[in-house]
Amino acid sequence: MNFELTEEEKIMQETVRNFAKKEIEPIADRLDQNEEYPFEIIKKIGELGITGLTIPEKYGGTGGTFVQWCIVLEEIAHACAGTATILDTSWGLAAHCINEWGNDEQKKRFLTPLAKAEKIASFGLTEANAGSDPAAAETTAVKDSDSYILNGTKVFISNANEADIHVIFATRNKSLGHRGMCAFIVEKDTPGLSTGNPYHKVGIQAAHNAEIVLEDCRIPAENMLGSEGRGFSVALSTLDGARIGVGALSVGIARAALEASARYTKERVQYGRAIADFQGTQFLLADLATELDAARLLVYRAANLKDQGQSFTVEAAMAKKFAGEMAMKVATKGVQMWGGYGYMMESPMQRHFRDAKILEIYEGTSEMMKLIIARSVIS
Repeated sequence: MNFELTEEEKIMQETVRNFAKKEIEPIADRLDQNEEYPFEIIKKIGELGITGLTIPEKYGGTGGTFVQWCIVLEEIAHACAGTATILDTSWGLAAHCINEWGNDEQKKRFLTPLAKAEKIASFGLTEANAGSDPAAAETTAVKDSDSYILNGTKVFISNANEADIHVIFATRNKSLGHRGMCAFIVEKDTPGLSTGNPYHKVGIQAAHNAEIVLEDCRIPAENMLGSEGRGFSVALSTLDGARIGVGALSVGIARAALEASARYTKERVQYGRAIADFQGTQFLLADLATELDAARLLVYRAANLKDQGQSFTVEAAMAKKFAGEMAMKVATKGVQMWGGYGYMMESPMQRHFRDAKILEIYEGTSEMMKLIIARSVIS
């Protein structure tokens, strides 16, 4: 078992780290404060080849691994969690979903512009009454000749207003539960599709979220992903991969928070000494650093299993739960180490603290991850 990154992975890590430090870190606070969507940064990320990383070369990508994707997400999240969330939604969720479940024609048509960051995508699964229970979705899909007519409302959708391509989930028959769910690709200019005003969130401000409203939205039957009634499988398999991405994003946020905390403990003086000299501070930093490293290893394990074509649902849940909760802990303890300054909006810690909370909620709450893990233990 090898825990070392390959030379190719190390070069990629260094390249993205330098890019993030130069292009993203200097404007991260501005993006956060102004709730500004980083269109120019996304374009530059596309020029680096990141947006095509896990997309096959046949469709304009580089055919990279999921481990590489996690390395990239950590570095981007270290600089700006909102930008990393945009990436993971458009390419870790939507593009990955099309790559896994789309036919050749769909991949040529939709994956190629996504690989080049010419287009952005969203993943429309969540509804007001269907969050942790996607099978309860109320959005309907009615077959009409060679089309489907969609009606319903999706909520909390990242990239909703910016996306050119939406992956939308709807049910053909509510009485069938998850067996009636279908997945569709819906383009932004489709009549009957509209989006709401962005939500004002606590964190990840650069990543905008809004409602997607479907009112007699007619789409061609050829835009269905997979087959009729397979939408639930499409959703769950896609979320499994996305949870690994959230784990990597968590590691990036936590690393930024821990580094800021460690620097500050050497600057803050109490009782005539830097607080870094106090054993209590050292023990806390040691515990946080250990948990951070453990989280990264859980993420890499799940990503490697996915790359090997092995089952990874439970491992993805473990990585997502542990890494998300770890990031929140590191950010919270970081605020504590900064003391009163940590609670000020001028400190770097407040952004990490606000960004970290969502990691325990989206792409499956920590409680849902516990259920997945527990079922594997009991079975």
